[in-house]
Amino acid sequence: MKGINKNVKNWITIIIVLTSFLLWYLTNDYFKRFISLSITKQNTEIENVNKDMDLSLIWEVYNKIQKEYFSIDGIKNENLVSWMAKWLVESLWDKHSEYMSKSEKQSFEETLSWDFEWIWAVVEKNDLWVSVSMVIKDSPAKNSWILVWDVITLADWVDLKDKNVYDAVKLIKWKAWTNVKLTIKRVWEPNVFVKEITRKKIVIPSVQSKVLDWTNYWYIALNLFWDNTFEEFKSSLNEMKTKKIDWLIIDLRDNWGWYLQSAVEILSEFVENWKILVKTKYRNEIMDYAYRSTNEWELFDKKIVVLVNWNSASASEITSWALREYNKAILIWEKTFWKWSVQEPFDLSDWGLLKLTIAKWFTPNGLNIDKDWIKPDVEVLFTKDDYEKHYDRQLEEAKKVLKDFIKYDALQLSVDKYKEENKE
Repeated sequence: MKGINKNVKNWITIIIVLTSFLLWYLTNDYFKRFISLSITKQNTEIENVNKDMDLSLIWEVYNKIQKEYFSIDGIKNENLVSWMAKWLVESLWDKHSEYMSKSEKQSFEETLSWDFEWIWAVVEKNDLWVSVSMVIKDSPAKNSWILVWDVITLADWVDLKDKNVYDAVKLIKWKAWTNVKLTIKRVWEPNVFVKEITRKKIVIPSVQSKVLDWTNYWYIALNLFWDNTFEEFKSSLNEMKTKKIDWLIIDLRDNWGWYLQSAVEILSEFVENWKILVKTKYRNEIMDYAYRSTNEWELFDKKIVVLVNWNSASASEITSWALREYNKAILIWEKTFWKWSVQEPFDLSDWGLLKLTIAKWFTPNGLNIDKDWIKPDVEVLFTKDDYEKHYDRQLEEAKKVLKDFIKYDALQLSVDKYKEENKE
């Protein structure tokens, strides 16, 4: 009996060993075949790309440079390749797609942190110097009335003409409570002028709200679409209800966007459940996605006017146009930033970064701001006198529009009556 038990144990051991080996072999072989198929697929995709594009001219020019260019000894191969990559991306004519070298990537990642000190304006390189493309609300730049499209020619008397955007930013950034003198060329000014701005660390609240002076209008400024923005916005709406105020102005000016999900949550307060708020379209249609309202509670149905300007981008544009297309709000417009695309970063073998547009956003009615002109309800432009007197013309006109909206009740009729009453 003992012998039988011993033989059984031996056979069980042998079976376990053989089974383990067989499983290992099959799994390992499958893994090898999987890797092989993946590499084959990748190589096939590369071959297909190569077949679609003849790169012989690039190599021809490169070889001529290597062989004939007089100053070739002063140029590193990696720099030449990096410049070629940058020019290739620039040939897409997409201002949101960008190649960054290793050093430019490091500078870019620094600017993604909120823990830095400067004037809080976004600048981009133009043909000569750098121009202001965005100004953050309540920033030193905004409070000094730095404007979008201002051209900065000097920073502390250093000429920015031959500086790239990252080197220019380094001259403008420094410790909080230090000053920087910026020499500025403005469109309507015949001569350049100098503004001295104090750098600061600033904390930007997602939501600010109040009752507007001398009115019964509730004013909510949405400064950013951050992770807690919806909770703050909802709290502000509840405060509005407790004060028994029926009319709302939403200020999306100088709002860059950020979290799309926060915009979807806020829009769900106003738009019926399951209706499309924004659509994202990719090259591969299988990846297309529609963000829908998640409203399962009472809709906010008060009179609304929305403000946008040159600094309104991305999620703030999505929010304003969804409200307008569903006839939930009148839009007071100064042409927005037109940022209706999605970028994805790709790390590269040279430790650089490729930021590439991979998708486009579309309104509920299927329009894309990048290519479709969307007519505003009311266009209100700032004048030179407004800037000099620090007069918020858009907000003042929004009060008039809201007054007509309350009086006439119907959205389009209110817009028409406002335009009729305010003919120049």
